[in-house]
Amino acid sequence: MTYSIREIAHALAAQAHGDLDLRVHQAAEPASAGPDDLALAMQPSYAPALQQGAARAAIVWPGADWQSYGLQAAIIVPRARLALARVTQLLDTPQPGAGISPHALIDPTAVVAPDATIGAFTVIGAHVVIGQGAWIADHVSIAAGVIMGADCRIHAGVRLQRRVTLGDRVILQPNVVVGGDGFSFVTAAPSNVEIARGTLGAGDLTPPEDPVWHRIHSLGGVVIDDDVEIGAGSTVDAGTIRATRIGAGTKVDNLVQIGHNVVIGAHCLLCAQAGVAGSSVIGDRVVVGGKAGIADNLHIGADAVLGGGSVVLSNVPAGRVMMGYPATKMQTHIDSYKALRRLPRLLRDLAGR
Repeated sequence: MTYSIREIAHALAAQAHGDLDLRVHQAAEPASAGPDDLALAMQPSYAPALQQGAARAAIVWPGADWQSYGLQAAIIVPRARLALARVTQLLDTPQPGAGISPHALIDPTAVVAPDATIGAFTVIGAHVVIGQGAWIADHVSIAAGVIMGADCRIHAGVRLQRRVTLGDRVILQPNVVVGGDGFSFVTAAPSNVEIARGTLGAGDLTPPEDPVWHRIHSLGGVVIDDDVEIGAGSTVDAGTIRATRIGAGTKVDNLVQIGHNVVIGAHCLLCAQAGVAGSSVIGDRVVVGGKAGIADNLHIGADAVLGGGSVVLSNVPAGRVMMGYPATKMQTHIDSYKALRRLPRLLRDLAGR
């Protein structure tokens, strides 16, 4: 498909100048853009690259002297990444809708919307409900009783276990697993972990008389609200009695672990390799940086930001920015880090007296 500059500007709710009927095939980086490409040069730092490429049209920053770069048309955007979100959505190739593959295995009690797409070697269990416009790729397994809303996109290799409910427009990237049993075990007598937590590590631990770990089964399932996206290889464990929940609009990156009974609010971001331990509650609009960890049974207030690599071991108030291990207020962490950097010099100065 091709798009005119006028059509793209309308989709971006942005001003456009020059030849608005000029048509482009795809987006490209400025230096490698050809005559039929739309160059993405949304910041002044891209100006030299624009002159290296051969684009006739570009998305540029406010105040750009676009004609001096040899462009015939330009779209002006004040917020680069928002424009990037909208233009990539416009130019993305839609997933093919090919109906139901003859190689899919669907239980006769499942209710599948007539316009759903289901790929080859996908297995759909008993009493599953698949909403309108759903697109399900190859090699997906959907356990008995799963309910899926409208316009969901389920990519290859996804596993939806029993007692999982998806809202509308949920996107699950390849190899996501939702609804696996939580990591929940107990010993007959208090375990060394329980003893260590109760005593804060005081004293030495001894071997237990009965070391057997007894499984606590997960009966609560998972509820994922509308417009949630979960990245490749991430996992969401089922709740023990009540459901694990992910709020509307939340986006989860690749390789994220969400434990049993966790409740995540609306419009949160969880970046790659983050981990949330069981029964913690995360408020709305929280950002969890990459490789950050949240211990079990904690509460993270709304609008908090947890820096990458942070390890949160206590409750976090709403709106707080946290960093470090153990995580503290960002300014406290920075001050502590600076003081630690000064420590060798201070010791040398003291030794010289």
